[in-house]
Amino acid sequence: MITTDQEQKLRSWFAGRLPEGVYTELTELVIDREEITVVGRIPVPTLDSGPDAIEGRISEFRERTREQRMEVAREAEQRFRKKVAWGVQCGDTRTIFTNIAAPVMTRLRQPERLVLDTLVAGGVARSRSDALAWCVKLVQRNTEEWLGDLRQSLENVQKVRAEGPDKEA
Repeated sequence: MITTDQEQKLRSWFAGRLPEGVYTELTELVIDREEITVVGRIPVPTLDSGPDAIEGRISEFRERTREQRMEVAREAEQRFRKKVAWGVQCGDTRTIFTNIAAPVMTRLRQPERLVLDTLVAGGVARSRSDALAWCVKLVQRNTEEWLGDLRQSLENVQKVRAEGPDKEA
């Protein structure tokens, strides 16, 4: 888990490194062990703010800024040893461009495997792997507030550890 301090340093680095005008605001930085996802706000089209106009604006932004974003990503990947994904917020629409799907190994007992097999047999998922991803998304959607509280608690634990007796002077 990344500390608030580390997240702020990464946020500052990206804010300073991104060319002026790529985003109007850096809205979100999501960091895990493999990847950094950078999401920024872009202006809503002024002539028409409907869903097709917003989709067009996002597509235009993605193509127009591709080289700039890839240059920053290459530098960040070398510096932070993580892949970089990009996203955009335009009005109420949030779109994440290509990001990685990292494999996660797990051991499940028969009752848990039966849950996955039922989802596959019912056509909800194509494989156990898809079924497990579906379950994780369902938990995420239904427990977002609880997960947020848990993340905050983990940040507090890291902060206390960092200020502990082994802290370098």
